[in-house]
Amino acid sequence: MTKFSRRSFLKSTAGAAAAAGLTNLAAPALITSARAAGTVKLGCLFSSSGTMANIEGRLNHVVRMAADEINAAGGVNGSTIEVVTSDPASDWPLYAQIGRQMLQQEKVASLFGCWTSVSRKSVLPVVEQADGLLFYPLHFEGDENSKNVVYVNSPPASSVLPAVDYLMSDEGVTAKRFFMLGSDYVWPRTINKQLKGYFKSKGIPETSWKEEYVPLGFSNFQTLVNQIRAFADQPGGQPVVILTTVGSSIPDFFREFINQGIKATEVPVLGLDVVEADLEGLDTAPLVGHLNCWAYLQKAAGPANEKFLKDWAGYVKAKNVPFKADVVIDPMVSAYDSVHLWALAAKKAGSFEVPQVRAAFDGITFDCPSGYKLKMTAENNYVYRGVFIGSVNEAQGFDILWQSKDEPKPIPFSPYG
Repeated sequence: MTKFSRRSFLKSTAGAAAAAGLTNLAAPALITSARAAGTVKLGCLFSSSGTMANIEGRLNHVVRMAADEINAAGGVNGSTIEVVTSDPASDWPLYAQIGRQMLQQEKVASLFGCWTSVSRKSVLPVVEQADGLLFYPLHFEGDENSKNVVYVNSPPASSVLPAVDYLMSDEGVTAKRFFMLGSDYVWPRTINKQLKGYFKSKGIPETSWKEEYVPLGFSNFQTLVNQIRAFADQPGGQPVVILTTVGSSIPDFFREFINQGIKATEVPVLGLDVVEADLEGLDTAPLVGHLNCWAYLQKAAGPANEKFLKDWAGYVKAKNVPFKADVVIDPMVSAYDSVHLWALAAKKAGSFEVPQVRAAFDGITFDCPSGYKLKMTAENNYVYRGVFIGSVNEAQGFDILWQSKDEPKPIPFSPYG
């Protein structure tokens, strides 16, 4: 089915599907909802089809899990949370279309959604015009500060720069040269622009970096990995790859890296968007030593994470969730955190109205499964949280190499861009 006919079908079936609570149609309903008295609605904008499906689709389920947890404890302000799900199908304009319908027709109290920055940018004018709220669970390029978005994950100063500093240090690999490879949209291009400014501030010459971009969903990395090999063979010090491809392009890139026999001891990869789920189905023995950086890794120590992992495994089994019970990724935890942060603010405000909920953010804290205590202030809607640097292991996961001592103050705008 072409994009046009699919979109037309979704439009024509949306109202009937929402009213009837249908969940199994030939194509996914635009919105899946079941009305009930005494409820407050939260809307999900996470794709379960398209290039982002394998990783983004999990977030619909973990939002439901958080809502079930809150409902079991009595709900919020005397109301039960109802989660309204959707499938934007990795089609960026559809995120805005569905978000508008959720706010205007379904009257959701808040939206939880988006993975790529281009999907967030698509929804941003919708929530601003409606004075709605969007909880965004991904670490991202920053350079944005809207009162209508809660930036639950880490901006570059808290995550990307510490990871790059680690690579450049003697503790890391004393990196001197940087091959930046990303998907062709706002997050990779903005991150790389900031990194080039950062490299210049460190006295690193422009001859020491190279950048390339591929379309979203790109899969054939043979030529680009050949370019990386050629870059690595040049003089000037230790080369590294800073990878900002997303979705299905991530495992496809690593498959080609394996095919060409390049090891982390030769050319380490810092995968800024790589999570445990991207390693499923890969033989990770040849990938041992490649890095990522996130605000949560599955191996985070402590009882909070042990409980979360157990709860997720139980939820997968009980609800027949179509994802692995033993794999958890940062954006899942951040989406889970988001629902709890919203509930705490709504309870503090004694209201579900956005202005009152927003005013209640100052001083809100939540114990994240990562082991860090999340915090919000009145300064902006960025969340204080800790950060990890991980190293790929043979078990399709990440060992923790480094983590922040505390929750660094988030810096929305980069001085290096």
